[in-house]
Amino acid sequence: MVHKILFWSGFGVAVRLWQLGIEMRPLFNKESLWVYPIYASIGGSFGYWLMGVENRQFKMLSDRRESLLAKRARIKAAEEVEASKSS
Repeated sequence: MVHKILFWSGFGVAVRLWQLGIEMRPLFNKESLWVYPIYASIGGSFGYWLMGVENRQFKMLSDRRESLLAKRARIKAAEEVEASKSS
């Protein structure tokens, strides 16, 4: 999961480089080097948030899957009981 945070941190730095490229400014100016960690932390925090969203979605999907399997098992058991009564 850490790789997602690192990816989005790198993406934040890439956005900064892209911004400077569009503005046709030097990429590694001594006065503006302090901005790169800010962009990396913004990207990393977005990656951390996205990781939490993904975990909640996986949990919701697994809970839904378990409830559907339990429902199918109840229906199958009810059908077996009904079939045994009619026989």
